[in-house]
Amino acid sequence: MTMSAAQIQVCKDAETLAQFTCRWLVGLIQEHQSASTEPFSVCLAGGSTPKRLYQLLAELPPDTIDWTRVVLIWGDERNVSIDDDQSNYRMVRENLIDHIAIPAENVLGMPDPGGTASDVAAQYEILLKEKLAGADGCIRLDCVLLGMGDDVHTASLFPGTTALEENERLVVENWVEKFDCWRVSLTAPALNSAKCVAFLIAGAGKEPALNQLWHGARDASQFPSQLIAPIEGQLHFMLDQSALGENRPPEDCMLEFVD
Repeated sequence: MTMSAAQIQVCKDAETLAQFTCRWLVGLIQEHQSASTEPFSVCLAGGSTPKRLYQLLAELPPDTIDWTRVVLIWGDERNVSIDDDQSNYRMVRENLIDHIAIPAENVLGMPDPGGTASDVAAQYEILLKEKLAGADGCIRLDCVLLGMGDDVHTASLFPGTTALEENERLVVENWVEKFDCWRVSLTAPALNSAKCVAFLIAGAGKEPALNQLWHGARDASQFPSQLIAPIEGQLHFMLDQSALGENRPPEDCMLEFVD
């Protein structure tokens, strides 16, 4: 993964990080909506930092964003019902969707599993192509939000799993041995199609993983976040001070400390 084009924004704590990310994302959406009639597509992440971001978006004055011109998709999902406590969809619905004026057809959640994870992945890929593909048949997302685990995984791309080797499909089922369960995830090629990809990383527990991502051996089979390198888009790392810790940013990255 090349870091030469990455931008790193560091906030003092997790709350400040969520507030900064909210302002940043609102700016992206507003800029897009002022220049284009096409919908703005956002790929959502699970986790505590994105959850706070969704709450802040839900609290904005209603005229801040034209939600009728925003499309929401999910970067990954557990193979559970959308009403399950572990569902990423449920978390986003409770913290954002239920509080904004977004049309149901703009909320492209993964299908509620009625069959196998393979079925869900295949159906979701078809849905994304139907709703988001351009004239060339390819999708290019406007913005992807990602978290990163202590093991350097992102979305549901976990170390040592088969999804890391996928180069053609947009969505795959992925067996995660450490959790003894199936996940469904967008693939690295799908995530790397985005115009903008932002990792949201908070907490001192992430400092070692961030060091591995930036300065460790290049081994995406063990450190999957190394796969994320937008083909034509901008890569951001939005961190709190605890996550940055003593880490030295990669050479040529743009580092900014923000309030």
